[in-house]
Amino acid sequence: MSESGTQPTTFTSLGVAEPILRAINEIGYETPSPIQAESIPPLLEGSDLLGMAQTGTGKTAAFALPLLTRLQTNRRDPQLLVLAPTRELAIQVAEALQSYAKYMKDFHVLPIYGGQSYETQLRQLRRGVQVIVGTPGRVMDHIRRGSLKLDKLEALVLDEADEMLRMGFIDDVEWILDHTPPTRQIALFSATMPPQIKRVAQKYLNDAKEVRIASKTATATTISQKYWRVSGLHKLDALTRILELQQFDAMLIFVRTKSATEELAEKLSARGYSAEALNGDMSQQQRERTVERLKNGRTDILIGTDVVARGLDVERISHVLNYDIPYDAESYVHRIGRTGRAGRTGEAILFVAPREQRMLRTIERATKQPIERMDLPSVGDVNEKRVERFMQRISDTLDNQDVSPYLDLLSEYQKEHDTDPLNIAAALALLAQGDQPLLMVEPPPRPERERRDDRGTRRERGDRDRGDRGDRGRSREFDRNAKPLKGRPDMDMERFQIAVGHQHNVQPKNIVGAIANEGNITASLIGQIEIYDDFSTVDLPSGMPKETLAKLKRTFVCGQRLNLRQAEDSEGAPKGRPPRKRPSNGGGKRPPRKDS
Repeated sequence: MSESGTQPTTFTSLGVAEPILRAINEIGYETPSPIQAESIPPLLEGSDLLGMAQTGTGKTAAFALPLLTRLQTNRRDPQLLVLAPTRELAIQVAEALQSYAKYMKDFHVLPIYGGQSYETQLRQLRRGVQVIVGTPGRVMDHIRRGSLKLDKLEALVLDEADEMLRMGFIDDVEWILDHTPPTRQIALFSATMPPQIKRVAQKYLNDAKEVRIASKTATATTISQKYWRVSGLHKLDALTRILELQQFDAMLIFVRTKSATEELAEKLSARGYSAEALNGDMSQQQRERTVERLKNGRTDILIGTDVVARGLDVERISHVLNYDIPYDAESYVHRIGRTGRAGRTGEAILFVAPREQRMLRTIERATKQPIERMDLPSVGDVNEKRVERFMQRISDTLDNQDVSPYLDLLSEYQKEHDTDPLNIAAALALLAQGDQPLLMVEPPPRPERERRDDRGTRRERGDRDRGDRGDRGRSREFDRNAKPLKGRPDMDMERFQIAVGHQHNVQPKNIVGAIANEGNITASLIGQIEIYDDFSTVDLPSGMPKETLAKLKRTFVCGQRLNLRQAEDSEGAPKGRPPRKRPSNGGGKRPPRKDS
């Protein structure tokens, strides 16, 4: 019972379908967040909804759970369309929907966004899907082609509407809305409510229920927070290195699924760690015994889902490691709140894959604390620590154990075999070590393609190479000559320099959105982007009209005027290159953007 004497709200009492309840229980959802508790009932009833809430408050589940409950999986036509401002968010939402619908038979969701092969998307659309998650530009393309038909659409979600406005997509959104049935249900979510968004809501939403959630997320100042950007190593190998060098009393490791808790616990146990799984499949008695073993020191590492984050208070927990990034910021706060309690200090570590950078920024905004990037211990660091521990074990044994029974035995062996005592000691050390080698071996270099993917380059960004390569600062020289445009090798490109970089927190999508919108340039004609500390370079078609260049020069991105100009060499001396030939359209006005 709650303090007020009323029964606490649950997902079951809200009316979420049983297969979805099974899935979210497995993920670790126990009680609805405020936005979920207020949004689910009206959406289940079929009402339109206007939700104001910060990213990271759990709004994906707020619209996904009720709309999935109403979904008819015996149909193979699009019933739910979710519009997202970026491909990263579209992928994230699609993955969340897939996880919530894990136990729904014949469920199909398709993310569609620019940079991905049309053929792949067309093939899946022909097979039939119930849910589409897409960016406005690519959704418009499919509607125009006739490959996406929305005549039987039941519901439409506008996710992060203010972000779509900021990126210049609001006209595209209205165009899509005009191509949906008038009977469809609409859920609009926005962190803020600028006049343009309010106008869209008034125009398209009918008698909408309003939900406003103030963000109260915060983390204890006693918790040190760091993240490792997943690259170069498998997460298990990275985790092993951290465990080897981190001085921890007890550690809580979070994963997303119950099966992952058991799998990771087995792998860590095989590597010599005292690790156990803790999940919702265990009986209450089993869970209590497991927690008790952690409390009394018989277990050092617990691997659990978000279920663990509620109510677990073990003084020994000095570290929380997020092996899988949570779905929202609130879950992150609950997770890391298991350490640094009652004034004690704690440490939280977060593993972040390249395409999860957005959620990292969301967590930072929600917690109002920066999360420091960490470097993994090197092979040399690990081996140094292993040798140190090995030597200490020898010293401890000699100081605290009676080795005399073995002296005569080894002396006899040495005389009989005329063997160097050091060789005998080495053989015994090898026997004691078993199958686990004492020293870690440097992993072989990964193939170039695999390394590029880890850094979130070509495969993640689609057809254009427009990402941060990880090297920051002016010391990194760049080629002022533009690269050929993938898919359009016949088009001459020019490299330009813009006055915005890492220190302004710019991302490739910000640059692409600004240039596409302000310069009226098709996004697919924007080539390679390189981001440095205080500037960036971008490749654009040769022969751009002077008016367009002048407009882009005045354009702002991340609060900085672009000051677009021809790329400079590494010393900073302008060295413009005359175009060898102009595009076939004479460099006139570009066709409007089709792809986001």
